[in-house]
Amino acid sequence: MQLNFDRRVADSLPSSWVDTAPVALRPYLRLARYDRPVGFWLLGLPCWHGLMLARIGQGLGWIDLWYAVLFAVGAVAMRGAGCTYNDIVDRDLDARIARTANRPLPAATVTLKQAWLFVAAQALVGLLVLIQLPLPAIGVGLAALLLVAAYPFMKRITWWPQAWLGLTFNWGIPVAYIAATGRIDLTVVVLYAAAVCWTLGYDTIYAHQDVEDDALVGVKSTARLFGDNSQLWVAGFYGLNAVLVGLAIWLSSATPFVVIPYTLYTAHLFNQVRLLDTGNGDQCLAIFKSNRTAGLLLVATFALAALL
Repeated sequence: MQLNFDRRVADSLPSSWVDTAPVALRPYLRLARYDRPVGFWLLGLPCWHGLMLARIGQGLGWIDLWYAVLFAVGAVAMRGAGCTYNDIVDRDLDARIARTANRPLPAATVTLKQAWLFVAAQALVGLLVLIQLPLPAIGVGLAALLLVAAYPFMKRITWWPQAWLGLTFNWGIPVAYIAATGRIDLTVVVLYAAAVCWTLGYDTIYAHQDVEDDALVGVKSTARLFGDNSQLWVAGFYGLNAVLVGLAIWLSSATPFVVIPYTLYTAHLFNQVRLLDTGNGDQCLAIFKSNRTAGLLLVATFALAALL
C-alpha cells in the first residue's frame, strides 16, 4: 500500500511551510501541530505572563530575555510532545471524527513506534530547556508531566476536560515565576487561577467544532455540557479571569498605567463573547486563534508594569 504523507488536518492552516517541507517530514510536523502554531503561543504566553509578573517592582534584565527564549523553545518542544502523545492515546477516536481523521496516526502516515520515538525526542529537548532553570523551577516543571500524562483521558471520564487543560497549559506561570523569584506567593496563585479560567473559555469555544462527532463517539467536553448556554458560560469564565487578573495586578502593586493594556485585554475577551456563534465552526476556530492576541496584550500589561 502506498502511503499518502501529505494529508492535511481539517483545521490546519490552508497553506503553511509544513506543506513545502520534505514529504517524509510532514507527518511528524503535523503530529507536533507545526501547521497550527496558535497552540505554541497558548503554551508559551503563560510562561511570559509569570515572568513579567515576577519582575513588577524590580525591572527587567538580560536574564529575563534568556528566560523568555528558553520558555519559547520549551513551549514548542513540549506542545509538540504533548500533541503527539495525545494523538497516540486518541488514535482510535480520531479516526472516527471528521476533523481529526487525517491526523498522521489514524491516516497511517506514521507508525505507533515512530510516534513514540518522536515523543521522546521532543521531550528530550524540553528537558534540556528545563535544566537551564534554577533547581526549584525544575522541580515544579517536572510536576507538569503528571498533568500532561492524564490529560488525554479526561474527556473520557469528566465533562470538564477543558479545566484539566487549563491546569496543564498554564503550568508555565508558576514555573517562570519561581525561576525569577525562587518562591510561590498569592500573586502568582491568583494569576494561575485566572489563566485556568481563560483556558476554560477559549477551549470551550474550540470544542464547539466537534460537538456532533464527540456526541457520536462518547467524548465529553464543556461545549457539550453547556450546549446553547456556552456563550453565557464563556462570558462567566472570561469575567472571572478579568477579575482575577485585576487582583493579581493589585497584589503586585503595579503602576496605574497598566489600566490601558489591561482594558484592551479585557475588551478583547468580551469581544470574543460578542462574536461567538457556537453553531459556526469556522468562526469558533477564528475566535479561538485570536487568543494569541489576548495573551500578548496581557504580556504587554505585565511588561509595562515591570518596566515602570
